[in-house]
Amino acid sequence: MSIKDNFTSDEWFKVMTGPGRAGAAVMAASPSGLTGLIAEARAISDATRESVSAATRTPLLEAMAADMLGTAPDAQPPQERARNAGEARDQSLQAVRQAAWLVSAKASPDDNAAYRQMLMRVAERTANAAKEGGFLGIGGKLVDEKEQEVLDELRRLLFPDGMPTTPASDMPAPAPDGSGNSG
Repeated sequence: MSIKDNFTSDEWFKVMTGPGRAGAAVMAASPSGLTGLIAEARAISDATRESVSAATRTPLLEAMAADMLGTAPDAQPPQERARNAGEARDQSLQAVRQAAWLVSAKASPDDNAAYRQMLMRVAERTANAAKEGGFLGIGGKLVDEKEQEVLDELRRLLFPDGMPTTPASDMPAPAPDGSGNSG
C-alpha cells in the first residue's frame, strides 16, 4: 500500500499542488516584472524538485516525486479564480493550509515535518528569486515587506511551535550576482 492511498484524488491533488501554492502566495504578495516572474516560477520548480529528490526524502516525498514523473491527473477539482493579487495570495495561503492539514492528518510525523519544510523552502526560494522594486535591476530589495509578511504568515501556519533549525547545507546558495535572477 502506497502512502498516496491514504488520500482521495482531490486530497492528493491538494498535497501535490501545495508547494506551488506556497510559492504563488509569495508571488502574489509582490508581483514582479516578467523576468522576476520567470525567476520566481523557476524557483518554485527547482525547490520542489530538489526536495522530492533529496536523499533524505520521506515516503510522502517519494510518492510526490513518482507522480511528478508520471502523467498529469485526468481532472482537476474546480477552483475559484482570483480577481486580484490579494485574492490570489489569500487563496494560495488557504490551499497551503489545507494541504498541510491533510498531510498532518494522514501521513507520518516524519512525512509531515518534511512536507512542511518543503513548503517553507519553496516559499523562501521564491521570495529570494528576484528583486522587488528598483528600476532595470538597480535598487530594489531581494525580499520586500509584502513578501516577508507572507513568509512570516507561512511560518506561523506551518510551524506554530517555532520553525525547526535547518542545517546550513540545506539552505540554497545565493546567486553569484546577489540578485537571485541567475543561478
